[in-house]
Amino acid sequence: MRARHLMPPRLLPAAVLAGLLAAGALAPSVRAQPADDPSTILDDRAFEMPARRGLGLLYNAQFAEARAAFDTLAARYPDHPAAAFLRALVPWWEILLDLSDTSRDEAFYDAMDEVVRLADRRLRRDEYDLDARFFKGAALAFRARLRANRRDYVRAAFDAKGALDYVLDVARRDPANADFQFGRGVYDYYAAALREEHPRLRPLLTFFARGDRDRGRHLLEFTFQRGTYLQAEAAYQLALLEYVHERDYDAARRYVDWLRYYYPRNPFFHTLEGRLHATFGHLDEADRVFRAVLGRHDAGAEGYNAAAAEQALYYLARSAMIRREYGEALALLYRLEQLGEARATRSAFVVLGRLRQGMAHDARGERDAALRRYHEVLALPDRSGAHESARRYIEAPYQG
Repeated sequence: MRARHLMPPRLLPAAVLAGLLAAGALAPSVRAQPADDPSTILDDRAFEMPARRGLGLLYNAQFAEARAAFDTLAARYPDHPAAAFLRALVPWWEILLDLSDTSRDEAFYDAMDEVVRLADRRLRRDEYDLDARFFKGAALAFRARLRANRRDYVRAAFDAKGALDYVLDVARRDPANADFQFGRGVYDYYAAALREEHPRLRPLLTFFARGDRDRGRHLLEFTFQRGTYLQAEAAYQLALLEYVHERDYDAARRYVDWLRYYYPRNPFFHTLEGRLHATFGHLDEADRVFRAVLGRHDAGAEGYNAAAAEQALYYLARSAMIRREYGEALALLYRLEQLGEARATRSAFVVLGRLRQGMAHDARGERDAALRRYHEVLALPDRSGAHESARRYIEAPYQG
């Protein structure tokens, strides 16, 4: 059952959309490669053990510890892009926990530029170097993802095109490596899903290899089951595609539950769990999750920042409104507003929270207060169709 009422933006993977729509190639421009032994640092146990330890710390939002682990690895492998890439993931995850905060963007871009520099040095010696191609492709994909989020679409397009060629190349050259199949799986699924779900994009998508939803899911499941480094990323992508595109609550929950079990301190996965329950109308479960998120924020838990608290307050207020508990909803929404006022950028949750204040006042018969809120929404940046909703409720009161 779909949840009622206004929802904030869905968790669409911006990197996938940017990559597919920007790359503009009928098929990846991959030349025939020599049949060399595809040896890679990812198969080196001396690298694997500390790398996996650092990733465990990273995904549990223990950023200082993860940074120290990756710094040690980079000192051991100073000329290899793998360690540099792992170091770059720390600012990426700090950004991901609050995309409205741009203060870490330059540190992230500098770190990914270093990955590209080290990869290019190896490629000048051997243009078929598997590690160099894999990590350069990964760095370009992450740069494209953030640039797309920042609406820097031209540079995102260039990065995405380069990333696609490298990612598909390494998947073809070493099909037994589950981590290398991750990018191919993402591409296969979304190249097909976008064609099916967005008919207006089909003329543009004729320039891309068609993809295959089932094959994409199979490859992502292969990475999830057999991958060494990208299990969590595969679980997250599988959760998203089951949640957003397949609309399968039980399937999505399988991956979300895995992420929550292995990374219980990660606020991103924690709020994803709550959003999944809320989207499919499981209000009691959603409330339980978001109360826990809010409690961790109030206790100062690492990573449970204002952005996480805004989500929790918004969804708790949304549940209260569905239950017609408008006084409780308003108390939560006013706390959300106070939290947002202390931040430099108005998030979608703050804007939609102001809109919901008007809706709650309307439902209580407080029309003047409701109209003030709707006009205030129109003075804020438009987020997730908030302006259109505000104008509609100015014309006719929200009925509850």
